[in-house]
Amino acid sequence: MDTSVGIEAISFDFPKLCLSAEEFSKARALEKDKLTKGLGIEQFSFPDKHQDPITLAANALTRLIEENAVNTQEIQRMYIGTESAVDSAKPIGSYLHSCLEEKLGKGSVEHWDTVDFTFACIGAVDALQTCLDYLRLYPEHKAIVIATDIAKYNLGSTGEYTQGAGAIALLLSANPGILTIDPPTGISTEGVFDFFKPRRILTKDEFTIQIQDPWVYSEEETIQLFKEQPVYDGAYSQQCYMHRTHNAYFQLKKKLGCTKPLYERWDAIIMHLPYCFQARRSFIEIFAGENLQLLENQLGADLSSKMRSLYKSKEYQKVIEEKIQDQEYFSGKIGNIYTGSIFLALLSYLYKNLEKEKENSTLGFIAYGSGSKSKAFEGQLVKGWQSKVNRTALNNIGKAQHSLSFVDYEALHKGSRSASILPPCKEWILSGIEAKEANKKGARNYQWVGDSPEEMIL
Repeated sequence: MDTSVGIEAISFDFPKLCLSAEEFSKARALEKDKLTKGLGIEQFSFPDKHQDPITLAANALTRLIEENAVNTQEIQRMYIGTESAVDSAKPIGSYLHSCLEEKLGKGSVEHWDTVDFTFACIGAVDALQTCLDYLRLYPEHKAIVIATDIAKYNLGSTGEYTQGAGAIALLLSANPGILTIDPPTGISTEGVFDFFKPRRILTKDEFTIQIQDPWVYSEEETIQLFKEQPVYDGAYSQQCYMHRTHNAYFQLKKKLGCTKPLYERWDAIIMHLPYCFQARRSFIEIFAGENLQLLENQLGADLSSKMRSLYKSKEYQKVIEEKIQDQEYFSGKIGNIYTGSIFLALLSYLYKNLEKEKENSTLGFIAYGSGSKSKAFEGQLVKGWQSKVNRTALNNIGKAQHSLSFVDYEALHKGSRSASILPPCKEWILSGIEAKEANKKGARNYQWVGDSPEEMIL
């Protein structure tokens, strides 16, 4: 019999800064309803000057350890899922080791293995499954998985309103207190270019010529040789998302030997959400595949019109209401956090069901990463899981944030602002990047700021 393994505890960190859909739509001359009613976007989070993927991860990790009185000697692995690495060799995990040793003492976490997983938005799920397999072999140990990312798109681009930032840290163990996760996994992978972050190769002469290329993005105060902003095709990326998730779902159904619609045994469907309403818009293809006769009965001259009709049907709207909409709540307030988005969806579902009898509920997970890959798997909520989540922290997601003016948002986006908008307090900060010492040029330095807020200028 397989050892029961899964999620013991969850902590998180999101920037306190956010840009509202109203402020964004006004500045970009868009209809607000396109964002709020069409996509479910109320606002999106954006990092302050002193924040990056490492500070977000370090804050989530510190809270995970402190709030759950984690015995660091029991931890054997700390695996990171990210597509926002700050270095091509030194992983985020190694920076987190340094932060922990500053907090807990030299050598306190030396025995922890760490590595970064990168496959666009699915990297943290890869890290999760790798650690769960380890715990099935060594149930006396525990592991930590952290998803940390900043989703940043060019100003004025079609992806700009799907930005966001945050980190989610998971404590994994045998016989966990929140969610057990089953081994069977449906997988669908294809090598495509729907969304990617390439290294550009230019000669010295070409660099001067290419300075006005949109990729170089002349509005920014500084020029980077690697860009956080992706190259992407929105419509193609949506198509890849739907194809991969569809195929992974039916791969899982086949592995489980399920003869009826698989989603019918799921109390909730938890998916990667690059924007709030992505799951309800995309799951329709899976629903159609499970209900071919219902699709055939819809009005319409072609498949496209039949699918639109099926989306509006009472049968599919019931699936949205009963199995999908509870995962959307926090996405509309935080935005896209790439590798952490599927876990943000899980947090939304937990939050929406804190007062309901949801013990032993089966959750269906469908993850996605551009490039592209999808994984589908199942998990079960454990009896008493409500006592294992931080209700106060969940209540504050999206509520304790500082509303950005569009001027301040653009200044942070371009890198033209030298000081933080909110003085950091009780958090990890990027304290500086080495510019002088030859053997450490580019090294990023981090420090913990205590109860007294500090004015930060970088």
